[in-house]
Amino acid sequence: MTPKFYKVPGGWAAQKIGGRQVLLLSFVLWSSTCFLVPLDPNRVTILVVARLLVGVAQGFIFPSIHTVLAQWVPPHERSRSVSLTTSGMYLGAAMGMLVLPSLVKFRGPQSVFIAEAALGVIWSFFWFKYATDPPRSEHQKATATGFGESLLPTKASQKIKVENGGTTARTSEIPWKRILASRPVWAIVVNNFTFHYALYVLMNWLPTYFELGLQLSLQEMGSSKMLPYFNMFIFSNIGGVLADHLITKRIMSVTKTRKFLNTVGFIVSSLALMALPIFRTSAGAIFCSSVALGFLALGRAGFAVNHMDIAPKYAGIVMGVSNTAGTLAGIIGVDMTGKLLEAAKAEYSDLSSPESWRTVFVIPGLLCVFSSFIFLLFSTGERIFD
Repeated sequence: MTPKFYKVPGGWAAQKIGGRQVLLLSFVLWSSTCFLVPLDPNRVTILVVARLLVGVAQGFIFPSIHTVLAQWVPPHERSRSVSLTTSGMYLGAAMGMLVLPSLVKFRGPQSVFIAEAALGVIWSFFWFKYATDPPRSEHQKATATGFGESLLPTKASQKIKVENGGTTARTSEIPWKRILASRPVWAIVVNNFTFHYALYVLMNWLPTYFELGLQLSLQEMGSSKMLPYFNMFIFSNIGGVLADHLITKRIMSVTKTRKFLNTVGFIVSSLALMALPIFRTSAGAIFCSSVALGFLALGRAGFAVNHMDIAPKYAGIVMGVSNTAGTLAGIIGVDMTGKLLEAAKAEYSDLSSPESWRTVFVIPGLLCVFSSFIFLLFSTGERIFD
């Protein structure tokens, strides 16, 4: 639960201190903690402290990433940049399912922490060596490329303020009340909640569904287990490239592009989720779960980039708020699913029937429909915070 408490502070720190510095410190803390765990894994105190520190670091990482992207990436490249950056999570999950079992088998469970820490140290070295802060807004390069400013449509009420200039995000007061009262922000929050509810339910309970619901052996499934997460990596990047293409070629406005991809992603995912219990073979279940997760990732080209459209200077803050909702969704979804399965087991005596799992997958499916409707109604691609 620790990361959820630090995502909003993470956004604030990235806004005030700078995304580059906060991101580096987060990775150093996370990597150092992973090195500590194998020293004495039998000591509960070390494990508790390590989990706490990893949670703190994770809470600061994603708001920092989005602050950096908002500062550096021109508006016409935002979708693909956010999609490519965040899709690494899904590729990492897929590769982890493929590589880590063998690592544990030959080197022991502690080797997993050492490998993760080593990767973190390597990344931190290159980030420290090559990452820089964005140039000031008056710098010629910044003006030409659009660093820290939106080249996208701006609400009429905001145009005068933008044209007359203003203070930088680090020195100006963060408009907390306006952010928390904004309907477009809440549209992002609701969709982030639904995305992570569905994602965490599938990540945590799909293996159980394969084993108990379909009576399949995870070992016999081999590398096919990684396909849903690899599909997320692919579709996340497809969504990002497609969104930028639609916007750059003026096929659709920013608002219509975000709504279109978000709606397609969430509605198709909803259908796949609700169809999942119908398929009683490993191929059918993997296909449905791959479609569900893949199109959820496609939908990220809508809600997960939208905070950079409406609030480029406060992207880390809005990201922190919405990701806190996402983490809460994971906690609620995983716990509720466990209770639903306990009730289903009591009613059906086991978990091998489709009826035992129907409610588990229908709930995130209906949430996807509801969230896409909310995003259609209240989201915008125009900048509303300067």
